[in-house]
Amino acid sequence: MSLKLRDLIRQVRACKTASEERAVIAKESAMIRTAIREEQVHYRHRNVAKLLFMHMLGYPTHFGQLECMKLIASPHFPEKRIGYLGMMLLLSEEADVLMLSTNALKNDLNNDNKFVSGLALCAIGNLATSDMSRDLAPEVDKHLKSSQPYLRKKACLAMARCLSKCPDMVEDFVDRVVTLLKDRSHGVLITVVQLMIQVLVLDEKYRHEADSDDEEESPCKAAFVRLVPSLVKLLRNLSSPGHSDLDGGSSDTFLQVQILNLLRLLGTGNEKVSEEMSDVLAQVITNTETSKNSGNAILYECVQTVMAIESEDSLKVLAVNILGRFLLNRDNNIRYVALNTLSKCIVEQKERDDHDFLESSQNANSAASALQRHRTLVVDCLKDPDISIRQRALELIYHLVNNDNVESLTAELLNYLVLCPREHRTDICGRILRVVEKFSPDDRWRVDTLITMLTIAGRECARDVQSSAIIYISRSSEDLHAYAAHKLLKAIRDDDGSQHGLLVVGIWCVGEYGDLLLDSYSYTPSAISDIADLTSAQSENGPVNISFMGLDPMDIVTTIEGVINKHTCPEYVKHHALTCFVKLSNRFETVADPATSQKLHKLVKANNESHLLELQLRSCEYDALINAMKGLAPNSGSSSNNDIFAEVSSGKVSDDVSKAAKEALARMPVVDLSIIQRKRESNVVDRADDVVQNDKSNSVTNVASSNGGSLLDLTDIFGPTEPAESQEGKTVIDKKKGSDVVQSDTTKSDVDLLSDIFSAPPINSSQSELPSTGSNIDPFSSIDSGEPKTLPPVDLFSPTSLTPSSTPSISSNALPNDIFGVTSKQSSLTIESAPNEPSNDSVTVPGFSHQGLVVEFECSKTDIWNKQKSTLTLKFKNVTDAPFYGFSLQCAVPKFVTIEMNPPSSTTIPVSGSHTANQVTQIINVTNSMLGTKNLMVKVKVAFTSKGNKVEHMATCAEFPAGNY
Repeated sequence: MSLKLRDLIRQVRACKTASEERAVIAKESAMIRTAIREEQVHYRHRNVAKLLFMHMLGYPTHFGQLECMKLIASPHFPEKRIGYLGMMLLLSEEADVLMLSTNALKNDLNNDNKFVSGLALCAIGNLATSDMSRDLAPEVDKHLKSSQPYLRKKACLAMARCLSKCPDMVEDFVDRVVTLLKDRSHGVLITVVQLMIQVLVLDEKYRHEADSDDEEESPCKAAFVRLVPSLVKLLRNLSSPGHSDLDGGSSDTFLQVQILNLLRLLGTGNEKVSEEMSDVLAQVITNTETSKNSGNAILYECVQTVMAIESEDSLKVLAVNILGRFLLNRDNNIRYVALNTLSKCIVEQKERDDHDFLESSQNANSAASALQRHRTLVVDCLKDPDISIRQRALELIYHLVNNDNVESLTAELLNYLVLCPREHRTDICGRILRVVEKFSPDDRWRVDTLITMLTIAGRECARDVQSSAIIYISRSSEDLHAYAAHKLLKAIRDDDGSQHGLLVVGIWCVGEYGDLLLDSYSYTPSAISDIADLTSAQSENGPVNISFMGLDPMDIVTTIEGVINKHTCPEYVKHHALTCFVKLSNRFETVADPATSQKLHKLVKANNESHLLELQLRSCEYDALINAMKGLAPNSGSSSNNDIFAEVSSGKVSDDVSKAAKEALARMPVVDLSIIQRKRESNVVDRADDVVQNDKSNSVTNVASSNGGSLLDLTDIFGPTEPAESQEGKTVIDKKKGSDVVQSDTTKSDVDLLSDIFSAPPINSSQSELPSTGSNIDPFSSIDSGEPKTLPPVDLFSPTSLTPSSTPSISSNALPNDIFGVTSKQSSLTIESAPNEPSNDSVTVPGFSHQGLVVEFECSKTDIWNKQKSTLTLKFKNVTDAPFYGFSLQCAVPKFVTIEMNPPSSTTIPVSGSHTANQVTQIINVTNSMLGTKNLMVKVKVAFTSKGNKVEHMATCAEFPAGNY
């Protein structure tokens, strides 16, 4: 006999390890299965109760589903209760057994015992499928009119489930919902409100799926809108000071929350309904206590409703003030909810302002202005130890920035940038950049902010942030160029080499405006500036005049050299450093001493033999630019006249070349952002046109020669040599035998095709003819000057060699002045087959032999463009005196090999050697992705029947030629 439930619980709790617990559960499950099989009716409810306990522990209990069906059909209430509980926990909507319970549910719904009917209604509310909902909806509707509140509230929940499964029944039960709203029981009221919410959601979803463009309200929503006065009256009674219970001074918190949720659905987009509920929402906000969590829940739902409906600005300001009070709460959950709600409110307000240009949201009574008054509380949340609070506050601050508070809030963002985790810095840098681009008061503040950001998080900022900083510095005035150069050079000195973004921007700025560093610079910062200056601190009495001393050229070069000499310096920073050195050579040309100029030239040439290609290329090119700027020609080591710098006999370049080199090293022109934007848009259009053109070119599949023979489509491989418009005008589609062949109007020989491939000039008909007079003699010609002869088309990709009759030859006597003269016997010009002609050579590799079956592999390369692909032809021989039947082959290869198997030519292998026997073969295509590193290996398994006996054999074949397969 199985254990009692309490004994099973004791044994499970006494287990010290998981294995002991599994053993106890397995033993008891076996005993329960035995009891189910033996139909032990007296212990059925006990067994189901134990199965529920096992289900809570996570063990499989599907074998007890039918027992639940038997228990709900029992006339005894205790067994019926266990059966319904088991059905709701052990079964799901997809269970096939659930359809057996429809009749039992219908019988229990008509039971005189309200508790039995309540169990059936609970089961319907949890598990009803669409079919069950249609069958049981009339019985559930009867209980909606029941005189007992116990059944009415359960029927409302069951009806909500039925309507969610069958949305087309919504309109049939609207009138019933309207009458239930007048019920005096709060339990019934809360379920009715939930049912109304469900009906509205389903109705909106049903209209959306039906793509209804009718702006009029649906009948369901119109019927519920008429109930808004009743809902408002009910909510006013619940929120009045006289109605309170033990729930923190709030009367029926859950009912108030559900009513507010329903009002939010009814008032969205309806000004008349929103006006009716405005007074009661203000009353709820004013009278609800915030000392307990229940009052905070009501206020939160009320704020959500105020922000969603078409309410007045004064009511929205009141709601924002409530959220501001939430920020003072010590509970992190309430603060998180407040920050999240404020972010949603301000985003929705911005979207609303974008659609309405006449009304401004910055007046004193708007929600955005009220939110600005709580800016200090939001900034304080950035110091909270909870990372989720800080992230929500950061999101809200980003939305709070405007032209009035951009300086103070950007300073807070920079302060948070110092404390935030490194994985968040990239996103914050991008946000700061967007704030600076949109709300910057002046150029100096913008440059100050970007330099400060790079100093704090230059390692994490993205490349687009660095590029934007360079663009904004370059677009500034000459005064700001000097300021940015001095400030960035000081930041580079103070940095430990880890802020790579700062190094990129600073090195670029030093190279671009290095001549401005030679002069001193001073300025007086603004008194209202909130950006922390990296060079000096603000005094207590006011801003202090900040000065930068002029620097020596050698000090500037030494500072940049120290950056690239650090072992942590990345390669792209060295690229910018080389550019900086070559530009400083131009900037310091007239002011630097010879030692500085020599050092700059030495630093540029230091990477002439670098193993990094980009560094080597920059070094060599910049070295040539410096030499050209000095008027020196590069030392090429040969007397060739192909010097790009126009070398002359004196070893110097011309003045034009020297001037061009200096212009190449001049300052970068100012970037026009509008031009960049137009180029980006044109590139998008060009890429779209390229896609369309590629689709058109890919539709051409075959190209026919002038004599009708098919050639390999060279245009697909090497690309078209003519514009698309001219190609379309020279093609004619010939539809024969169900295939489309594209032919050229003008015949084009194969030699012309080859000239296109190897970039040779095309052979015209006039050029192919030899001169008829002897005055113009080609010294490299061995061809007669008689009548021109046209070469016939040659298939260079033919698998067979050309025959003498088809070989084009032009015979003539050797010309008198031919320095490569040949005799008449050697005057034949033979065009051989192409060197890339696919080879038909194959390699035979022995496989294995077993009980008279001999297997060989014939390996070949069929694709000249893919050396990794091979074709294996398996040949099977039967050396016995009886044929093999039911032959099958299975193959396995390593992961770096892909395989494609074709079926064998026959499943019966006849005796080899007989005159009527055809050899059985099977073709396998393999692709070795690691050709040259690992050799091909195939593991095969064969199965066949020989003389009535089943034969199976497995072997590994790895004797393929190394490096080829």
